[in-house]
Amino acid sequence: MNGIESSWLWRRRWILAAVGIPLLVAAWWAFRPEKLWVNQKVSEPAPFSSSNDPQPLYTGRLEGRAHPTSGRATIYKTPDSKQEYVRLTDFMTSNGPDVHVLLARSDDQNLTQEIVKGQLDSVELGPLKGNQGDQNYDLPTSVDLQKYNAVVVYCERFHAVFGVARLESF
Repeated sequence: MNGIESSWLWRRRWILAAVGIPLLVAAWWAFRPEKLWVNQKVSEPAPFSSSNDPQPLYTGRLEGRAHPTSGRATIYKTPDSKQEYVRLTDFMTSNGPDVHVLLARSDDQNLTQEIVKGQLDSVELGPLKGNQGDQNYDLPTSVDLQKYNAVVVYCERFHAVFGVARLESF
């Protein structure tokens, strides 16, 4: 660099800093790179006692799409038939920003891809509690398990399918 370019940058350094720092902060917020290395382990007990064991209705193995994902998703029904819930066991996936657990239609073509183009027909179960370990998610009482027969680990921010478990009758 010659002296003229150097002095122009030197005089404009505050403007460059005023623009550059917010851009760096925005990029960090959008991508949350620290989540790539930080694992969040969960070990929730099954929400039932041994005297009132719930009945497993559907189960399926999680298969990775955009990120390596493994474990089992099982839908249980309490003996009194008042509550159904999804339990993820031996679960492991990558961490990321804005990751949720959903129920979706297993025949949805978006589930065969890593990135969803358009809308995913799904039922929200909640944000992912941790990227490792056993965890439970309550099902809405009005959900149609004949229609929504796949559990999906999904990044809302980037429309990325982390993993899918196509459910089959137990």
